[in-house]
Amino acid sequence: MLMSPVTRSSSQPLFLLSTATPLRDAADLAAVPARGPWARPLARSSALAMGLGWGLGACILALSCVVAMGGVAVAEEPVVTAGWSSFQNGGRPVSLGKLPTSWSPEDGVAWKAEMAGYGQSTPVLHDGRLFVTSTSGANKEVYQLTAIDLVTGEKRWQLDLRNPSPEANNAYVSRAAPSPVADGDGVIALFEGGICVAVDGEGTVRWQRDLVEAYGPIDARHGLAASLEQDATRVFVWIERSGDPYVLALDKKTGETVWKAPGLGASGWASPRLIPTEWGDQLVCSGSGKLVGFDPQAGERLWEFTEISNNTTCTPMPVSPGRFLIGASDGRGEVGGGNAAASNGVIEIVRDDQGKFAPRFLWRAERAVSSFASPVAAAGKAWIVNRAGVLYRLDLETGEEISAKRTDAGGVWATPLITDEHLYLAGTQGETSVFSLQDGSLVAHNRLWESDAAAGAAPGGREGGGVGQGPPLAGRGATLYSVSAAPPYLIFRRGDRLIAVKE
Repeated sequence: MLMSPVTRSSSQPLFLLSTATPLRDAADLAAVPARGPWARPLARSSALAMGLGWGLGACILALSCVVAMGGVAVAEEPVVTAGWSSFQNGGRPVSLGKLPTSWSPEDGVAWKAEMAGYGQSTPVLHDGRLFVTSTSGANKEVYQLTAIDLVTGEKRWQLDLRNPSPEANNAYVSRAAPSPVADGDGVIALFEGGICVAVDGEGTVRWQRDLVEAYGPIDARHGLAASLEQDATRVFVWIERSGDPYVLALDKKTGETVWKAPGLGASGWASPRLIPTEWGDQLVCSGSGKLVGFDPQAGERLWEFTEISNNTTCTPMPVSPGRFLIGASDGRGEVGGGNAAASNGVIEIVRDDQGKFAPRFLWRAERAVSSFASPVAAAGKAWIVNRAGVLYRLDLETGEEISAKRTDAGGVWATPLITDEHLYLAGTQGETSVFSLQDGSLVAHNRLWESDAAAGAAPGGREGGGVGQGPPLAGRGATLYSVSAAPPYLIFRRGDRLIAVKE
């Protein structure tokens, strides 16, 4: 039922389309984490992201503990990451809960939820519900934020938002690509047309911003794809448009602008990422030929690094205090690609004799090249997958290549998912390979749907293998954009639906 317009900063009304149904009790709810853990914002520490810990359990802690890193004992703050609160889970694509390793279209699929419209974002988890964005209409006239019950796959509510920047809905632009963030107050979503909205768990709008009205039109090659990033009090928005790009920090309670800083002035479809350092967190943005670190408190540009190329789609992934993995492609579609592998590796943030920040490569890969999937760290290794589905394992400390193998997952746009034992590599066509973190051996290979023809094509354009640089765009058939964890469920995002897999 269409409700009354909700007041917003623009003259255009925003409407809530309510499809709420009563919550169901289910035995499976016992397997879902309690409300408290994922209802609190992530606590970040300078020792949060040890490469050793990603696959071995240092990510989720109920109490302060000591983790060994390189022979040095480092005290960690309590960290709560039960649930999936943001794109790539804030740089921690890790789950310690039990997840399935084998499934097929006939066996293991718990539910499928059809989306209103089409979207490329990753769903986030809050209070037993998944929140996912999409867009519909010939010119993307409407954006949707939808709540899906984790256990049943039923739609709880849907919020419809009018797009202030309509453009042709086709295979060559982003379509609801930015992923939202979740915290104890609910969900905050950004859409590439310039709408940013905060809602509580029941779909009530807490605040909304029209960034086009506030800061002018958004014109970006292929559209925006940068997801939101968050800390305890702010949400970070990166609008890398063609002219006068900017980075914003918004107050999570009110939506008011805390600070606004110039963007990179470089093509990019990666997302901003908070990197813990001994001097406090730094907000790092990656665009073609450039990395920039910002002070998340005040927006000051702390450093700029340019010894890199083709780094347009991979988001920085924390490894240890002041260190992060960065990925770059082989440069198709870019001029002056340079040595592609040399732009993949671990970057270390240090300070020079004058106290200025001076990032540098700790090591560079010799052969490993990324594509759309960001590299991840697990079990003391860096894992990098290229556009053809070749999976590289490198020593996380030295960058020495340990193995390289072509997988059956095919082309991969989803960042790999890590558990305490396995790495999940989900290909665009619904093929997922599961590997052992111990030795890199194949544990299982699974198909999620039967064929592209059976899956159908996306509305407003084709779907599938994009070419060149830019965000994951379109080609033929159904496309898988992400895999995330909500134990005991694996959640797969296809452009037109969510699919939950459970043992």
